[in-house]
Amino acid sequence: MDSFLIEGGVPLHGEVQISGSKNAVLPILAATLLTAETCVIRRVPDLSDVDFMVKILRSLGAEVTAAEGMLTIRCGAIRGFGDYDLIRKMRGSICILGPLLARLGQATVSLPGGCVIGTRPIDLHLKGLEALGAKITVDGGYLRCDTPKLQGNLVFLGGRAGPTVLGTANILMAATLAEGVTVIESAACEPEVVDLANFLISMGAKIQGVGSPTITVTGVRELHGAEHEVIPDRIEAGTFACAAAATCGEVTLRGARLDHLGAVLEKLREAGVGLDRTQGALTIRGHRGLRPVDVTTMPYSGFPTDMQAQLMALLCLAPGTSILTERIFESRFMHAAELMRLGADISIEGPSAIVKGGRPLTGAPVMASDLRASAALVIAGLCARNTTQVHRIYHLDRGYERMEAKLSKLGARISRVPGE
Repeated sequence: MDSFLIEGGVPLHGEVQISGSKNAVLPILAATLLTAETCVIRRVPDLSDVDFMVKILRSLGAEVTAAEGMLTIRCGAIRGFGDYDLIRKMRGSICILGPLLARLGQATVSLPGGCVIGTRPIDLHLKGLEALGAKITVDGGYLRCDTPKLQGNLVFLGGRAGPTVLGTANILMAATLAEGVTVIESAACEPEVVDLANFLISMGAKIQGVGSPTITVTGVRELHGAEHEVIPDRIEAGTFACAAAATCGEVTLRGARLDHLGAVLEKLREAGVGLDRTQGALTIRGHRGLRPVDVTTMPYSGFPTDMQAQLMALLCLAPGTSILTERIFESRFMHAAELMRLGADISIEGPSAIVKGGRPLTGAPVMASDLRASAALVIAGLCARNTTQVHRIYHLDRGYERMEAKLSKLGARISRVPGE
């Protein structure tokens, strides 16, 4: 397995272009299954998760042509049986279920995998599809679903940790071709859901209330092809912001959507990070006067769980005590032990991580446990003394487009070491 070798202590300087959103593009690619006509998706990031989704679409019978940052997809004659080995490796693949049911009336897919960050049940996906008339059974690791015709209904998607983002996407896609009206209550409000809805609307779907907790979908007979540009990745933008701040650098983020970054920017500002907003860009200025902050992860527009690990790495450098409370996933502090290998002082008490910052970090071999943990360890390595080797960066390749190349352009001493 590949790893990153990082020589720390170099402030990052320059500009970085933010890529398309991983969490937006995967359901958008799944949504192309809803029509037999051609769809063109632009600003597609070069990620292993995207490669997996393209392979899944092709396994279902789709024709996919790739160009630089663009995919042309035609789902003419498709089948409702997904490749077991492909789907089980990626949790985002569950979002093919709704489109297949809506288009074909049946779907058989394997239970999905993904990062190991605690229980990530799909019960709300299945509950929602059953409310629309699907019959679902689980057999031998497969989900088997069928319906004569999906029927609009009231669907409640609130869960223990708040609304489900992929569940909202799944029900939203299924409802576009259902008979009658579907009302999704406690819908996720994330920008990635809004981006999916905008793509569906461009395909001819009738959707109201997007971006609010109540979404109303009036089913149509069919959808047509469309072109769409994926929104910039707010988590990548937040990650590079934390990296700039941690290294006491100055980095301009090009293409970031500042209206999607409110909670992240507020916490960075509270921590003493300099922020300069200009038209279409955000400049991050780090310095040694960092302050501790407390943060609790919440559904959008609260602080995103996908930025908790990166902020923790930054707060290891802030003198004083910071408390990070995780309310979305119960096992998302696996990076804490690896940060402690670099010299961080962190203790876990229930759903909270207590960070006593200000101690210098020193390079060491560390092991990434999931996608965002990988990013946190890279940030820590960039500001640690000596050499840090981050192992198992295949996690990172799932969600960051050519991270080492972007960081090298900013002055980081980072290289990819091929695995044996």
